Order: sequence, then structure tokens, then C-alpha cells
Amino acid sequence: MNAGEEKTVSVLKGIGVSPGIAIGKVYVLDRSDAKIFRYKLTKNSLVTGEIKRFRKALKESERQLAEIKKKLGDYEEIESLYIIDVHIMILRDRMLADNTIRNIEDKCINAEWALRMTIDKYREIFNKVEDDYLRERISDVEYVGQRILSNLVGKKHETVSEIGEDVVIVAKDLSPADTVQMKVEKILGFATDSGGKTSHTAIVARSIEIPAVVGLKEITGEVMTDDEIIIDGTAGLVIVNPDPEIIKRYEEKKSHYMAMEKDLLKGAHLPSITKDNHSVGIGANIEFTEEIPSAVAHGANGIGLYRTEFIYVNKERLPTEEEHFLNYKSAIKGNGIKWATIRTFDLGGDKFISDPRLAEEMNPAMGLRAIRYCLREVELFKVQLRAILRASAYGNTGILFPMISGIKEIRDAKRVVNEVKEELLSEGIPIGEDLKIGIMIEVPSAVMIADELAKEVDFFSIGTNDLIQYTLAIDRVNERVTYLYEPLHPAVLKLIKRVVDAGHKAGIKVAMCGEMAGDPVCTMILLGLELDGLSMNPLAIPRVKKIISNSTLKESKKLLEKVMTFSTAVEIEEFVRNYMTEHFPEYFPVDGQ
Repeated sequence: MNAGEEKTVSVLKGIGVSPGIAIGKVYVLDRSDAKIFRYKLTKNSLVTGEIKRFRKALKESERQLAEIKKKLGDYEEIESLYIIDVHIMILRDRMLADNTIRNIEDKCINAEWALRMTIDKYREIFNKVEDDYLRERISDVEYVGQRILSNLVGKKHETVSEIGEDVVIVAKDLSPADTVQMKVEKILGFATDSGGKTSHTAIVARSIEIPAVVGLKEITGEVMTDDEIIIDGTAGLVIVNPDPEIIKRYEEKKSHYMAMEKDLLKGAHLPSITKDNHSVGIGANIEFTEEIPSAVAHGANGIGLYRTEFIYVNKERLPTEEEHFLNYKSAIKGNGIKWATIRTFDLGGDKFISDPRLAEEMNPAMGLRAIRYCLREVELFKVQLRAILRASAYGNTGILFPMISGIKEIRDAKRVVNEVKEELLSEGIPIGEDLKIGIMIEVPSAVMIADELAKEVDFFSIGTNDLIQYTLAIDRVNERVTYLYEPLHPAVLKLIKRVVDAGHKAGIKVAMCGEMAGDPVCTMILLGLELDGLSMNPLAIPRVKKIISNSTLKESKKLLEKVMTFSTAVEIEEFVRNYMTEHFPEYFPVDGQ
């Protein structure tokens, strides 16, 4: 581009993972792969030297991360330092080191190429994982691998702390450690080529409330450092080189958004009760106990879903009972938390990355996973149950079993719970007196026998992510059919109604903990379905609460009755969105405006 040439405005659509608007200058964080080549080692002494060089790079990488952690440790408001611990844990993983060293020895190749082969193997394994959240953990492994490679080739690993303040970072990808540093360095926001809603980077961005858009594919090829940029993390839009009129409009949107968020947070701790006195419990979905302060600040009454899978992932060994216990106790005793629902691990053989004995499966989403895996590996299951029951002595606790498809599974799971109870009591270990047992309703068979299942448990929690996937026969990670992933599909709404009716007839509460629960477009529909509780991403809570408090159960039921007369998801989506935009215009911004 010639000097003085006017830059073209471009609008890019990605995935908004952390709401808010950032306006500023671009800083392109270049972490392009250090150029590496494969070469053969001709002598044993060279093999030994490569192994030493690799081990030295491992140590240096760990030293660098420890230094970042020490620097951030001075800031008490940073609650996401566990991410750096995760990366240190990956560096210490025997599988990573042993496989790389084996590649050097067996193939007589240089350390850089041997490490690249190991990372490629990790990627191959992670790509077979069906769960969005767990599959995206490969970004953590790749980040660590890139750091080791930089140290092997002597290339400086650029860090956020060297950038300065008041810029918007654009990068191919960011590590969660980078994201944590952004709070300290006062970075305005960020945009990346890769990433998704469930990546660590997205989770941390939401927890420290930095506007972010990911999954933009080619943004690093569209911008240069010092370009003007706007990040709209609410709409998932990025505007590069905006003209003065667009900047003015987004300055107004930013002021409006900040005023609205301030207003929403003011009412975040108010009860979620409709104008005609119908109450709905509001909980937060969390992966890490470090997210609890943000959940409470945004108005969560409790933890509606504590996903425990991450305790297992990327470990050299299975977690101990004590490690489980300390995590669950922290959740149950969290300041401002009145109750916590802990889901037993929703993992299968495809997700225990460090255990080569577990067979690969053609379709792990429908294979040996979740409760099926737990009932096969009972001793492993008991370790987690012992920890949950021990932690239940510290507060109001619920156990949630995932992927229940029939009566036998829940009865078998309850039998194991009772065995663990007896063991703990015989050892003189206290447990909670009012421990509740619930199940995820996320497969159609569970919906069809919900009336029978309700007799076996204390509560239901509807997992819409999987229920929609299994009901509509779509793979929600397959980009070619994502347009069919429709929460407001009439079949989905009828299934939810069937579950709620069955639960209430049996006298038990019915909650929802899927993404649908936190979608403000769906709030009045869910009110009309008479769900007792909604659990969601903490940032979604204030808006959902505000809609509830400004609605009535009567008008919500009327809206539901109307949409149930439509025959397609497209009709329902259009009608409901228009209705919500008309009644709550401040909460439904139009893209690009």
C-alpha cells in the first residue's frame, strides 16, 4: 500500500466469545512457526546431544512460564492462573517427553522434527474427540509445543507483556496465559484466526471481561499493526479500518453497552422472579472453581453445572480422591454459593489421552462414555463419588449423572453411590445429610421414559446441547450441517415440555443447563415451559434475569402456545426473535448497527 492511500473498510464475521466493544489500534502478535527442517543424525553421540538439547528446551519453557505466573501472582484480582499450571503440567507430561525422545532415538532425527511429530500425534487423538470443549484442548498442547520449538531454535517467544497498553491484539491463536496477562497490561480486546466458544482462551476472556472474537480464519492476513479496528464481541463482528462515521456509531454503541451492563449488574443479585411472582432458580455453568467469583458477581445463586472433565485431561496419571475432593469442596464452599450441582465425568475411552490401553471408537459420541464408562470402570467411578460425598458435608450438593438412557443405568449408579456412602460412614467420614441425585436428560430415550425416571431421582437437568444433536440427528461439530442445529425446533420444544410435565407430575424440579438456557432469545419460551431453574455461562445471567423480572408467566405461556402452532424452526425462530426484539430492544443488537 502506497503512502497516503486510503485503506479499505472490511467487516469480518467470527464467533463472539466475550461480549463488549473495543475500538483501537491493531497489534499483530506474530507467533508464526519457527522454520524447522528434518535432518538425520548419523552418530549416536548426535542422538544423545539432541536429547539433551530437547530436555534443556523443556526446562527453559517451564522456567519462562513460572516467571509469567510469578509476575501475575502480584495481582490479586487475577483468578485464572490455573491455566499456566495446565501448561506447566503439559510440559511435565511423560507422554510428551517420552514420545519425542523415542522419535529422536528410533528415527535418528533432530529434536525439532521429533517434537513436531509428537504434537501431530496429539492433534490426531484430539480430533477424534466429539466434545467441543475437550477437542479444543489441543490448542493448549500446541501452544506449549510452540514455546518448546522457539527455545530449540533460539527464536524469541513474543509475550503480551512486551506489547504495552491500549491496543487490540490480532493473532492466529492465543494461549489462555496470554489472555490472563491482558488484564494486567490493559489490552482492549482481541481477535484470532482460530478458536471457539469453549476454548480456554474464550473462558478466560469472559472471566476477565475482555471483548473477543475468534474463529475469523484469515484476520491475520487482513490487518497490519497500527490499523484501526473495532471488536464487537456481542455480535461476533470485527471491522477493520472503519471510517469516522462507523467509529462514531460504535463509540455510541460502546457507551450504551457499558451503561446497560452497569444497569444489569446493579440488578444481578435481585431474585429472578416474574412480575406475576413465578420464581426461577439461576445457576452458573463452570469448568474451574476459579470461575466462581465471576459467577457470583453476575448474579448466580449457585453452581447449576460443574463440569468435572478437566480434572482428568492432560494428566500423567488419574487424579486422586484428594484432588477431586479439594476441587468439589472449593465449589461447594465458594463465597456466595448456596448450592452446587456436580456432574460426574462425561468422558469415555477416547478422552483419556494418556492411557494407550483404551480402544479407539468409530463414533465416541454414542460409544462407551459418561455413565456407561463409569459403570464399566466402577473403581474409577468410586474415587470421584467418594470425593463428592465427602465434599457434600460442606454445603447443599447435588450429584448429576450424564447420558442416562434407561432405568437400569440410574439404578446401577445409585447402587454404587449407596456402596460409597456405606464405606465412608464405616470409616467415620461425614457426608451431607441432604445430598440430591439427579440425571441429565440429553437423549431421546430418557425423554420418552421421563415419567419412570422421575421416580428414581430428586431432579432432572436438561442438557440441550446433546438433546438437540441426538434428536435432530446432526453432528454439531460438522460445519456442513450446523445450520440444522435449531434449539427452537418444534420437536425440541415438545421434548422439553414432556420432560417438565413428567418431572412436575412426580414432584421433582426440572432445570436446564445447555447453551439454550443462557440464550436471551429463548428466555420467555423457557419461562412458558415452566422450567424450575436455568444454568448458564455467568456473563449471560444478568440479561436473562432482567428479561425474567420484566416478563410474566402468563404472557410467556401465551407466547409458547403461539409458537407451538408453527411447523418449522425457521418460523419459530423468526417470530420469537421479532417478539423479543420488540419487547426488549436494548438486549438484541442488530449485527453491524
